[in-house]
Amino acid sequence: MIDGPYFVLAVLGALACGLAAGVFCAFSTFVMKGLAALPPAQGIAAMNRINVTAVTPAFMAVFLGAAGLCAVLAVVTFVLWPDEGTVELLLGCALYLVGSFGVTIAANIPRNEALSKVDPESAEGAEYWRTYVSEWTAWNHVRGVASLGATASFILALT
Repeated sequence: MIDGPYFVLAVLGALACGLAAGVFCAFSTFVMKGLAALPPAQGIAAMNRINVTAVTPAFMAVFLGAAGLCAVLAVVTFVLWPDEGTVELLLGCALYLVGSFGVTIAANIPRNEALSKVDPESAEGAEYWRTYVSEWTAWNHVRGVASLGATASFILALT
């Protein structure tokens, strides 16, 4: 069984990825649906405010903290190559780093930046909003599933 500081890293990784999964789940299951039900100009304005206020120390500590923990866990796992849990730890790290952190950078953030540039009152803005909600939410599902998968992998490594 994994023990010592390595155990603590794996537990913290599981908790951080699980917390991130919860945030992504909330957005996928009700936040985006609520925003999509608003008139486009209001939905765009609300989402733009959310995107600005999301960059807070609390959320960034969870989101970037999980990525940092996964990076450290991956390196430590490669260096120590434990007898048990290696595959699960590396899978968990990859799921979060690629499926959550990577998808955020490659898919969600570019859409957020594009949304911040549209005129919420224009026909083009309303059209982009419909596309944005659909695409952003689909990629958010990926982030949520990847984060939950990472959590499960870390838990399996600890058992």
